[in-house]
Amino acid sequence: MLEPLSPFVAIAGGLLIGVAAALLLLGNGRIAGVSGMVATACRIDTRGTPWGQATAFVVGLPLGAGLVAVFIRRPELLIGTSPAALVVAGLLVGFGTRLGNGCTSGHGVCGTARLSPRSIAATLTFMGVAAVSVFFIRHVLGV
Repeated sequence: MLEPLSPFVAIAGGLLIGVAAALLLLGNGRIAGVSGMVATACRIDTRGTPWGQATAFVVGLPLGAGLVAVFIRRPELLIGTSPAALVVAGLLVGFGTRLGNGCTSGHGVCGTARLSPRSIAATLTFMGVAAVSVFFIRHVLGV
């Protein structure tokens, strides 16, 4: 059985995300927002990052996670909800990222680091809605 992740691993992961976002912003002037990158890679939105760069970014996310799982450690995943609930949750998150004009990586990591008022408001909103949603689903619905 694997040992639990230490706070140092979480800090290192956070630093790597921050460095990657900073390099993309400083090197290319682009925000590392996953929802925008996915929209560009799927050719839904062609206004931002060039298609090849967005596609490489999106392909690199699971590829990087896979490399970590192979060479460092594979975390145990315990999913305690139904596949239908996961699909509904995914659709709601996708809808929210389009409605909010960005996702947690774009607004939460990059936007708040730039002290963008819009990103700070968006981050506070999606964190608050997430907390209320978890409370409602776990304690009111009992799912």
